[in-house]
This record gives sequence, C-alpha cells and structure tokens, in this order.
Amino acid sequence: MSGIVTSPSAAGPLLAAPSTVDGMGAVIQPERRECTFRVWSLFADAVYVVGSFTTPPWDIRIALARDNPMPGDGHHYWSAHVGGVRDHDQYKFIIQRGSRAPIWKLDPYCRNATVSLDANGQSRPNNSIIDDPTFDWGSSPFHMPSWNELVIYEMHVGTFNNIEGRAGEFDEAVQKLDHLVELGVNAIEVMPAHDFETKTSMGYNPSLLFAIDEAYGEQQAVQKFVKAAHAKGIAVIFDVVYNHFGPGSGDCLWQFDGWSQNNRGGIYFYNDDRAICEWGENRPDFGRPEVRHFIRDNAMMWLHEYRADGLRFDSTVNIHRAMGKDNYDRGGIPEGWELMKWINNDKDAELPWNITIAEDLKHNEDITKETRHGGAGFNSQWDVSFYHALKDAVTRPADVGAIADALQRRYNGDAFRRVIYSESHDEVTIKSGVWLGRLPEKIDPGNADSWKAKKRSTLAAALTLTAPGIPMLFQGQELLEWGTWTDNPEISHANSMLDWSKKERFRGIFELYRRLVALRRNRDGNTRGLTGQHLNVFHVNRGAKVIAYHRWMNGGPGDDVIVVANFSEDSFDSYNVGLPCPGTWYLRFNSDWSGYDWTFSNKGYDTTANPPGNHGMKYQGNVGLGPYSAIILSQ
Repeated sequence: MSGIVTSPSAAGPLLAAPSTVDGMGAVIQPERRECTFRVWSLFADAVYVVGSFTTPPWDIRIALARDNPMPGDGHHYWSAHVGGVRDHDQYKFIIQRGSRAPIWKLDPYCRNATVSLDANGQSRPNNSIIDDPTFDWGSSPFHMPSWNELVIYEMHVGTFNNIEGRAGEFDEAVQKLDHLVELGVNAIEVMPAHDFETKTSMGYNPSLLFAIDEAYGEQQAVQKFVKAAHAKGIAVIFDVVYNHFGPGSGDCLWQFDGWSQNNRGGIYFYNDDRAICEWGENRPDFGRPEVRHFIRDNAMMWLHEYRADGLRFDSTVNIHRAMGKDNYDRGGIPEGWELMKWINNDKDAELPWNITIAEDLKHNEDITKETRHGGAGFNSQWDVSFYHALKDAVTRPADVGAIADALQRRYNGDAFRRVIYSESHDEVTIKSGVWLGRLPEKIDPGNADSWKAKKRSTLAAALTLTAPGIPMLFQGQELLEWGTWTDNPEISHANSMLDWSKKERFRGIFELYRRLVALRRNRDGNTRGLTGQHLNVFHVNRGAKVIAYHRWMNGGPGDDVIVVANFSEDSFDSYNVGLPCPGTWYLRFNSDWSGYDWTFSNKGYDTTANPPGNHGMKYQGNVGLGPYSAIILSQ
C-alpha cells in the first residue's frame, strides 16, 4: 500500500506519504500488522509518531505528512501508514514548532493509555495504547425499548458494585445486572466513564475523551458490559461531557501544539472569554470545524463501537451559550448549537430508535425540537423543576398546587420529551461545599431509616413512576440509601459505595420500587395508561394536601389509570374522588401497604364507581389513603 513505512532498525526520522486510510488517531489493521496514525495540529511545522513498534523502541521518529481529509481545512491534519504495528503497541506524537523544544503528546483519539499516579495521587496518562475496537457481539439482536416504556437507572460504575473497598469496574458491575432485572428497569444511564485524571471521579472532568478510565477497566470490559446488559433486556445510555474538557494539568488537549493566546488552552479551546465556564477556562472552541469533528466522532464511537442505545449530554447550555461562573451569560454560541444538531441528525439517520437526552435545565423547548424546525434535535431532556417540586413537597409543608404544575409540564407537547426523577447524582452529592444528601436524608437528617423518611421518599418515588415523562432512579434509591453520596470513599461522613446489605434489611422498600416499576411498564397488562401521553389532574385539595390525576393512552379497561396521592400526615378511611368509568376499580398499588414496612398503616382498598360524578368526572368512589401515601387504581 502506498505510504507504508515499515519498522526500521536504524535511528533517525523516516518520511511517509499521507495515509489513504480513513479515520483519526490510530486506525489498526491487526491482521496485517499495519496502522494509520492521523492527528490534527494547526500550528505544527512537523509531526512525528514514536512508539514501541520500532527497533529499537521509541528511538525512531516517523514523520507524518500533511493530510487533507476535510475540504478547506488548510492541510492541518498529519498522517502516515506504518507497518509492523500490533494491537496494544504504545505510541506518542511529537510536535515540532520552529526551534522550540519538541512537545510529546498523547493521541486525543487514543482508546487506551498507560497510567501512573503522581505524588498527589492524581492519575497521569503516559503513553497512548493502540486498542482494536473489534468485538464479538454475537448474533442475538437487541431491540431498544420504546421511549414511552423506558425506566432508567442512573449508575456510577465506580461505586455501584465495590469490591474490597476499591472502586468497582465494568466487569464487576456485570455481576449486579440480575439485581436490575429483578428491580425491573430496562435502561441504565452510565455516568461518564471516559478517562479522568483524579483517582476517583463522578466523570465530569474528561481528560482523554475516547479512552475508558483505567479504574473501570478497558474498552472490551465496556463492550462486555453492554453485551451482558443487552442479553438481559436492558438498554445502555452513556453520559458524555462535551461542554468542557478537563480541568487537569496533564490534559493532553491543553495547548496541544504549543500555541495559545491569553495563556489559555490553545487549538482545542476558546482563547478569549468564551473559554470561561463553571469548571475553569476550558470550554472547547466549537467554532473550529476540527473540534466539532472531534466531538462528533466521539459521540459516534459510543453509538457504534460500544453499541450504546443512547447518549445523555452533560450541561448542554454550556455548549450553546457562553455561560460563565455564577451563571453569567456572555451570549449564544451558534456553532455549539450546530454541533448538537449535527450529532442528533447523524444519530437519527443511522439509529433513529436510540435516544439522546440533554441536561439543559433551562426549560428550553428548542432543545427537544426537531432540527428541521430549528431545534437541537434531542429526544428528551432532564426536567429539574419536577425534582424541586417533589423535593419541596416531601421536605416541608406540601404545596400540591406546585405538584399539579410539575405533573403537567411537557416539552413540545410530548409527555416523554422529559426525564423526571426524585434523585440524581446532581442532587445527592457534595456541591460547592454543600452536603446535599439523598432524599431520605433531606427528609429526616440523621434518621433516614425513620417512618417519616420512608413514607415521604417512597411517595416521591410513586409520583416519579406514575407522572408523564421518562422516569429515572439513582442507584441505591431502591435500597433506601441515605447520607450524602460521593465518588470518593476517602471523604469521611459521606456514603460512596452502595451498601448492598440494605437490600435485605429494607426488602419491603425494594419490593415497593419493584412493584412501581412493573406498573409503570404495564407488566401486568392493566396500567397501559402510564405509558400514554394523556394526563388530567382533576383534583387538587390544597387544604387536605391530596391530589388525584388520570393517565391514559386510548382509554378503557386495562388502560385508564387513577393515581391519588396524600401529602399530609393525616390518613383517610373514606376519601371521595371522581372516576372516569363505572364499575370496580382495583387497587394495583398502595405505598401504605404494611408488606412494604411493618410501620405502615395499610389503608387502601378496591372501590366501585357510581354516579353521580365528582371532580369533573362522570362517576365517583371512595378510597382509603394512608399518610404520605399514593395509591394506583385501574380496571
């Protein structure tokens, strides 16, 4: 093949023609022991690759030639096709600018890297590693569940299934997938797993965007995790971070080829005040087509090499707006908006059944509007207002009017354009020095296994799993986890690793969540309305703090669902509510059932709907309501 440089035995740089093989980074052909190396460097005068594949290793510089994979790019890509290269060989790029000292850099596209810890315990990548993405996925196809049937479980790999007190890995998370099958969820949202510099991390400080952090395993461990989840009927959604890179002194992107302005980040970053964001001065320069290609390629990697069923984009507002510290808005970033559209359009063209979710948190309907109508094209977005309404209602005297408003919010007229939750990683951790705490901890600090904490946190879960939207649980909710969650087990008085002993200790709470998930997914065939678009909040009693709503898809037996929720400490032996159809309405769920906890009072029963109507419904019936409880009725 033209342009191949074979592994030499004499020292000194070798010249090569540009590679004719597509792809960025190291594109390996292991059966032929050949590899294309390609890198973007805007201000380099010369670029070399060195590695373990030469004789002697690391002593031979192979000069890359100027390349032009994108029209109009000004020939700022460099590539060579090199022979004698094997899978798992190590390499680095050397960038030369004039007479300055050469800069040794990791490959921004590398799938793996050797790592060491510095004196402060921080993870520092040393060399890039060639890692062939080929994987045996088997012949059993996986079908993504319909978005209106999704129940998402947010997972942090490092703390989900800890082994002997250290951070967990993907291989170990596989061992707990049967727990998720038992719980009944059908999608996992994996918090960011790309390489980060700190010893532990939530993942929102990306260092090598294409590499899996060594604490969690390697590329094939992630592929095995996805394959195992698919075999159990569970979709996998990966959390990605494109609004900032780093921060970290060892970040390979920072001043990549030695050029920068205003002592900022160089070619991958804005070098003016648009660089300023909540996490430093490290916002990517979305105005450069090469940076947009880099990010788009990363999204496609997750979708194809890892067979992700969706992507959750962290803080999209920091992609399309120059949001600074203290939420200061310097204005829009049109190129960031175009980047999001590009990724969503490519996803829709290739994998339209997969889902993209935005964490924008600004109630911006354009985020989930179709790109052909000027929107960013995301399929759904996090709705933090639902969380705040629920949290307020169970931690202070409830305003059921605010709950009614939260139930009725939707984007673009679609109930499933939003993801709703009563806990997420953002709401249960340490933020800006504030210990936020998990919901039971917020309800009854220091006494999170109390009757009060159990009743109110499970009431919030019942609303989450019956309200219009895509419901999401944060890992450990079903175990009644409390305290403040963190990724770092060395922080005293905080809870990092899940306490799996709580599954038996609070088995009834787990069963409550399991039952709610089953009803939300219509596993018994009598609650289809919970997967439907329609909602009618027909009763709001601010005095008694009782709210009732009707969910349905098409209506009728097995479809119509009535939810009645009591946000007060009072119980009701006979509370009259309107009902849409006559006949018997069966109690499908009662969060006050004593089988979930022996301290619960066991109110709730089947009821019969008769005329005359009430609350705008044609019929009415009496129901039992325990304190801080929700019931679900259907025919």
